Amino acid sequence: MASKVYFADLRARSADENKGSKIQRLFDKVYDGMFSEDDLVAVKVHFGERGNDSFVNPILLRYIVDKVKESAKKVFLTDTNTLYYGSRHDSVEHLVTAILNGFDYAVVGAPIIIADGLQGKNERIVKVGQKNFDVVRIAGDIYEASGMVVVSHFKGHGISGFGGALKNLAMGCATIEGKLEQHECAKPIIDGDCDLCGVCVDNCPVGALKLAEDGVEIDYEKCIACMNCMDTCPNEVYDLNWEKDVPVFIERMMEYSLGAVKGKEAKILYFNFLTNITPDCDCVAWSDYPIVPDIGILASKDPVAIDAASYDLVNSQMGFKNSMLEKNFEENADKFRGVWSEVDARYQLVYAEKIGLGSRDYHLIKV
Repeated sequence: MASKVYFADLRARSADENKGSKIQRLFDKVYDGMFSEDDLVAVKVHFGERGNDSFVNPILLRYIVDKVKESAKKVFLTDTNTLYYGSRHDSVEHLVTAILNGFDYAVVGAPIIIADGLQGKNERIVKVGQKNFDVVRIAGDIYEASGMVVVSHFKGHGISGFGGALKNLAMGCATIEGKLEQHECAKPIIDGDCDLCGVCVDNCPVGALKLAEDGVEIDYEKCIACMNCMDTCPNEVYDLNWEKDVPVFIERMMEYSLGAVKGKEAKILYFNFLTNITPDCDCVAWSDYPIVPDIGILASKDPVAIDAASYDLVNSQMGFKNSMLEKNFEENADKFRGVWSEVDARYQLVYAEKIGLGSRDYHLIKV
């Protein structure tokens, strides 16, 4: 049976058609009274790395928060600390970054709680009983929340192809150890000529790299798969095993998504914002030029369906030729393959459906 996905475009010629009004109408369409006055409702967002500006605008989040507060009085914005060592690796820096990016109480109307604690160790072990994981590590305050509204910026991602609601659940609701469990199957390999410049060694946060006579060496026992070496190497020495490791990484993510919703499946709403559709995750400290025009906002109760609809809507657009797209500029061509050619992003949807997270079959309803 097709899941309902509600869609609002971005055209506006009156106050009744502005983004805030459309978000409120989307909420009313998808909301079925699942929150009660005493519920603790988490609005799961991505606060953006410092230097990034393509995350969901906190001004727009306020409309979602206000709609939730009509039913539940205890609402909080949340995210989890990062595996990599950026501006959100611990809760102190994470909160400072969130406020600098505009997620202040005066703006969003709700407090911020970093769900996995000061250093990412507040976790609950959740049984999922899947192929890659029997149990997963979910942030304690997300697990303890009565319900969630998962608000995602839909965009590209270098390893998973795209990031939307499913990835927001998987990485976004896991503790640091949980993020490492997802990543550790897809660690970088050496596949190029090293000139011993040492840039990667200086940028490895855990000392997993060292220079030898014939090039750089990786200590895989120390490696946390943060990909700093791939991002900073000027000679493209590093690569991934795209055919063998990356599909397993995607499976692990989807199994973590299953753990994130466990026990509150009937009390979760999903919003995807198809704006500023950049080639990279909001975890990078920049925002590259979008690969397609802004499209609109989607809402659903099915994380697989909303990501499937988002994926199709992005691909239906003409691609921007002055972007990171290298091919697939035409309508209905795979834009994410046009940027990250080694990744079949659709596998997220296939595997998520297989393990019972939702349906790839959707009915798009314009609001």
